[in-house]
Amino acid sequence: MFNTLPLVSWTNGTILIGVFALVSVGLIAAVMLLMFTDKKKKQ
Repeated sequence: MFNTLPLVSWTNGTILIGVFALVSVGLIAAVMLLMFTDKKKKQ
């Protein structure tokens, strides 16, 4: 009976890692965007 049950369910951890990766990439992209667009224009 217990041989058919998985010891670890990987779906929840995989989803959390995916969300964390997306948030990290989004934050890095936002920082890079601010770095490259915040240059002062010469007048």
